[in-house]
Parts: sequence; C-alpha cells; structure tokens
Amino acid sequence: MTTSPSPGTPSAPRFAALGMVVADMAAALAFYRRLGLDVPAEADTAPHAEAPLPGGLRLMWDTHETARAIDPDWTPPQGGTPTGLAFECAGPAEVDKLYAELTGAGYTGEKPPWDAFWGQRYAVVQDPDGHGVDLFAPLP
Repeated sequence: MTTSPSPGTPSAPRFAALGMVVADMAAALAFYRRLGLDVPAEADTAPHAEAPLPGGLRLMWDTHETARAIDPDWTPPQGGTPTGLAFECAGPAEVDKLYAELTGAGYTGEKPPWDAFWGQRYAVVQDPDGHGVDLFAPLP
C-alpha cells in the first residue's frame, strides 16, 4: 500500500541520475556516444556533462578536477571496477557486433561475448576510465 506524505511533510527524494568521475572527458564521452547516448560536442571540454536516459534518468560525468573542487581530498579509486553500467542490445548478434566495434576502436574487452547461464548473450567492455560496461540481450 502506498501512502501520500501528510501536508507539510517533505516528499521522498527521487532517484534521478548516475554520476561517474572521468580522467578525460572527451575520451569518456566518445565511448558513450558509440553506445548511442546523446551528448553535445561542446561537452567534451566541459568539467561536467550529462546525457538523458530512458525513464527520465540522467548519466552524468565529472572530471577529476571537478571531483577535487567538491572534495579536495578526493582520489580516484584504486583497483577493481569503480562503476558498472549495462546496455541492452537489440539481440544477441548486436552484442557481438557492438563488442567487436568497440574493441576494434581500441577499447579494452574485459569479457568477450558468451551465452550466459541466466539466458542472455553477454559481454563486458571497459570505458577509457576502466568502468565495466556490460552489453547484453536475451537469448532466443
């Protein structure tokens, strides 16, 4: 059962965006444009950029300098994958095609396409900052 806040009670916050800190804004945005995100070209030199996502969410990027402006003690995470994102492809063949396109463009392939036991064609590519980006589609 959903209840409405009583008058004068603040409403709950709404999840609205995912943020990532990147070393090279232009390189990061070039990668995500290849995945179909709409980011204006002038964002390549900005300290902060955003792209709309389905459902009203936004994906946001900030440079290391911006992160340090917010928190002077901030340092990039060491080891492991700092963030993971997943992009659903039109079908299993599209997973293979996109993985080949991205790795052919020089991005690091973390896990080549395979038929996962949970019923999806799956692959993982790293963006320029080492964030794991999963590519997936349901198997027929």
